[in-house]
Amino acid sequence: MSTLLRSTTSPDGTPDAAVPRWPRLIWVGFVVAALLMLPALPLMTWGVVIPIVAAVLLAVTAPAARGLPWLRRRADAVDLVVIGGLYLAVVGLYRLAFAVFTTDNVLGLFLSFAGGLILGVVGPVIYTTWIRHRPLRTLGLGVHNLRPTLALAVLFGGVQFTIMFWGYTLPAPVDWMPLLMLSLTVGLFEAVFFRGFVQTRLEASFGIPAGVVGAAVLYALYHVGYDMTGSEMMFLFGLGVVYAIAYRLADNILVLWPLLTPIGAFFNNLQAGDIVLPWASIAGFVDVLAVMAAIIWLAARHERRVTTRQPPVTT
Repeated sequence: MSTLLRSTTSPDGTPDAAVPRWPRLIWVGFVVAALLMLPALPLMTWGVVIPIVAAVLLAVTAPAARGLPWLRRRADAVDLVVIGGLYLAVVGLYRLAFAVFTTDNVLGLFLSFAGGLILGVVGPVIYTTWIRHRPLRTLGLGVHNLRPTLALAVLFGGVQFTIMFWGYTLPAPVDWMPLLMLSLTVGLFEAVFFRGFVQTRLEASFGIPAGVVGAAVLYALYHVGYDMTGSEMMFLFGLGVVYAIAYRLADNILVLWPLLTPIGAFFNNLQAGDIVLPWASIAGFVDVLAVMAAIIWLAARHERRVTTRQPPVTT
């Protein structure tokens, strides 16, 4: 669970110790193998097997990365309170959308759903940038680690695309374009909220393994807002572990979005066939993405201003 770089970056932006190359390659291989196993195993079985394999690999590779903060004993209470508050608010909005409003009230459903998506990005960005004065890169937002990140994004996204869409015939554009925009919007929310924010802050308080597992658990449980079953959430826990490890390899959400996670969600939505969105819904998703992009841009601008105002360090 280290990066492809010569050294890693801690959740607080400070460099960690160098890590040998072979553990990094093992974790890259793990993500690729987990993706390739998706069509070979029943989903619940996959969701059980993958975390077990990850635990075994952790036991093998941890001794080679002694400098990494595998365990931290001083938790940041403020971080944990904010995680809990935002998480409950997001899940509550999703539950309101899909269990209360449903398709009987399309406007209420969309507003609640869009509110959860926006809160899951705007909340962490405001908290990180303006309240805790941390750089955006601690949310995985930026161009840091760009080359290895893009290389992994193409590798993981290419594997995902191949196993799901090789030989697949898309329906008419009016049927798949809204689903693609839905997948891109939800994918950005999940990458920022669960990986950049929840996982990173849990790692800072409890160490990398606990952060990965904790983020995966919360990722699975948040799907209760979609009214999913226990077996489905078991699969999603395994998927959350894979996505969390992929993110830890790069510390940048570009390793997951816009390729890996949207491709998987897009295919699942197509296969399920139970989501029918009007062509006009594309405009709604574009609006949500625009709000997310705007807050990230404002945060980056604020960060640059603060950096330029800081006096030079003298010795």
